[in-house]
Amino acid sequence: MNNSLLYRLDWISLLIYLLLVGFGLLNIYSSTFQEFGLAFSDLSANSGKQFWIFIACLFVMPFVLYLKSNFFEHFSYLFYALSIVGLIGLFIFGQKIAGATSWYSIGGFGLQPSEFAKITTALVLSEFLSGIQKDISKRNDFLKVLFFILLPVFLILLQPDAGSALVFFALFFVLFREGLHLKWLFLALGILAVFLATLLFKPLIVCAACVFILFTALLLGRKRRRKINPRLYIIMGVSCIAFSYSVDFIFNSVFEQRHRDRFNIILGLETDTRGIGYNINQSKIAIGSGGFSGKGFLNGTQTKGGFVPEQHTDYIFSTIGEEWGFLGSSCVVLLFTLFIFRIIYRAEKQTSAFRRIYSYAFASILYFHFFINIGMTLGLVPTIGIPLPFISYGGSSLMAFSLMFFIYLNLDSNRLT
Repeated sequence: MNNSLLYRLDWISLLIYLLLVGFGLLNIYSSTFQEFGLAFSDLSANSGKQFWIFIACLFVMPFVLYLKSNFFEHFSYLFYALSIVGLIGLFIFGQKIAGATSWYSIGGFGLQPSEFAKITTALVLSEFLSGIQKDISKRNDFLKVLFFILLPVFLILLQPDAGSALVFFALFFVLFREGLHLKWLFLALGILAVFLATLLFKPLIVCAACVFILFTALLLGRKRRRKINPRLYIIMGVSCIAFSYSVDFIFNSVFEQRHRDRFNIILGLETDTRGIGYNINQSKIAIGSGGFSGKGFLNGTQTKGGFVPEQHTDYIFSTIGEEWGFLGSSCVVLLFTLFIFRIIYRAEKQTSAFRRIYSYAFASILYFHFFINIGMTLGLVPTIGIPLPFISYGGSSLMAFSLMFFIYLNLDSNRLT
């Protein structure tokens, strides 16, 4: 690399990336280690596969960094189209694993195109929103953005893979940064609140609460002499009542039984530590048993006993909690927090809208994965099969997040041009 690129590179983010991947490799090795374990780099072991995929990512990094930054702008629509073709091709050539046709099997390795669709969707949104006279508050532009986001969501839901599809909604955070009115965020939060409240309480109680809140807001608005449209509040009230009474139908007809069970467990409506709630319960036991400083590398009894299913993938954080304790877990959380804030901080220094939007998209997807995965292992959110970036085992996930990060490094290093 030339000196100018070395000088402009975000070395702090690169260091955090290397620390996260390295720590992930240690914990994948630990979570799959047996008494007569294979060598760390052995391709027949999960840790070995992850290690060599990481080496391949490092090999690709200079090529991505050397590309001109406008390369990603010029080919964003093509990359997006190819990712859509890849998702459609799954229904013809895909391999069904765990009930979902989400993978291509290539030479003994699995490739999950939905992971790479996150990158291309972030790129195409960045290109579209950075265009001259594009305004997210305009209906036509907003509908086009919705199309870009919902098309891969629809194809992924057909696999079916609800967890991967849900990640794409993290891109809405980018839209709010780029001018989408916050009323849509409050609307989404309101719908979620009514949905969860109806599951916990009877619809009549939820409806009464909604009417009370809206009536109070109306009175306060008039008291402060604001321009109030009573019909809007009436429409909102009727909509809340109608939605509340439809929650039961949605919950029982749209969601699968495994999703309903997980919601019921998280909300405390059911207790099942041997069935659907087994994974979460064992994960919390493993994390709690680590105490302040942990049991030590390769010394986790819950991990070695195989009590936590999928511990090297979705529940990798339980290995960290058991063997590295509160200190190790806090370090991981701190690294992710610094990483995300670093990306946002650098995004605001971008002179190009495309680079800023892409950086925000990367930070949003990263945060969504981080928050949901750790929330799953702690029993705070339902299990939906979302890996912890750079740490969970999964070649497609590591390659996709690494590539997304390398593109960010490329764009960031040219932020002043």
